[in-house]
Amino acid sequence: MSTVEHPASSRRAIFEDEHEDFRESVRRWITNEVAPHFDQWEKDGIVPREIFAAAGANGFIGTQIPEEFGGAGVDDFRFNVVLGEECFREGLGGFGVGLTLHNDVCLPYFLEYCNDEQKQRWLPGVADGTLITAIGMTEPGTGSDLAGIKTKAVRDGDHYIVNGAKTFITNGINADLIVTAVKTDPNERHKGISMLVIEGDTPGLERGRNLEKVGMHSQDTAELFFNDARVPVENLLVAEGQGFGQMVHNLAQERLSVAVAGVANAQAAIRFTVEYVKERQAFGQPIGNFQNTRFQLAECRTETDAAQAFLDQCTMELVNGTLSVERAASLKLFCTEVQGRVIDKCLQLFGGYGYMLEYPIARLYADARVSRIYAGSNEIMKEIVGRSMA
Repeated sequence: MSTVEHPASSRRAIFEDEHEDFRESVRRWITNEVAPHFDQWEKDGIVPREIFAAAGANGFIGTQIPEEFGGAGVDDFRFNVVLGEECFREGLGGFGVGLTLHNDVCLPYFLEYCNDEQKQRWLPGVADGTLITAIGMTEPGTGSDLAGIKTKAVRDGDHYIVNGAKTFITNGINADLIVTAVKTDPNERHKGISMLVIEGDTPGLERGRNLEKVGMHSQDTAELFFNDARVPVENLLVAEGQGFGQMVHNLAQERLSVAVAGVANAQAAIRFTVEYVKERQAFGQPIGNFQNTRFQLAECRTETDAAQAFLDQCTMELVNGTLSVERAASLKLFCTEVQGRVIDKCLQLFGGYGYMLEYPIARLYADARVSRIYAGSNEIMKEIVGRSMA
């Protein structure tokens, strides 16, 4: 079989020279400073804080942040796409999710909803990676139904008193700034939600255990508890009752980010599998010579190429400000389903070795399962798309 190039390593129509230069720098950094330590981070269950600072020092995160706050001042999500692709191209899922959550999911709240004082206070640290971010939406009894959150924030002079709990919080152990959905009016559903930035050293904030997961082991996922946590009123984003709209507004970019990871992981699986079937012998020949192997890989490549084309189209829609919630939901649904199918087929071609963690395909398989759950389950994505058609 012929060698298969990872598609992200060749020029795609949506990228320009500056994006490819950025890709080379990111890839070199990941090869030299991330990949050699990744197995240890998987065992530790967390990525060291210093790696966020290293990403910031190299200018890989916060490219949209204005120069006055330490960013590059370039409002172009294609740089985020490049960073995401390079994080996942070697199967470094746990590391990639934490970094892209900081860069793709949390950053928009600081850019779009912070006032000047809040930007001065937080954006320089977000840009240089010394202030790690997380988002607190999911609760023990509330997942996709965001309007049903129970965490309350009651005004007490210049502070809110916050009580409640969050779970499955990506970067929850490392986080310095947690963009948290709270109920400021418990008698309302959507209209009662507000967003507070809760700082990591807030009195009354308690971090629970680093949750043990099926995959994504190097990505810290925590429970957070608020026991009369005193949060300054100046940490409110915009105004009370605006939180649900803020969350929904940012979901399209979050779901596109998940799609980037899904396609890049599927491409990584194909590349690892092609390398394996060229070497693995059965019945006196490489298993890559068998028609079934070629057919399975052809299906994987075709599906992944289709997902890549859809992703590139939606990326440009986001860059141009036209990506709708429904399109983003369709993209997330399609790309993560392709990710699951492709990686499953690739693992099968490894045979018994595919079930061994010493092979990267096994880690890709374990890491992939959550992509159909977080950022809104794929059942919710179907509901969003279906309602738009009725």
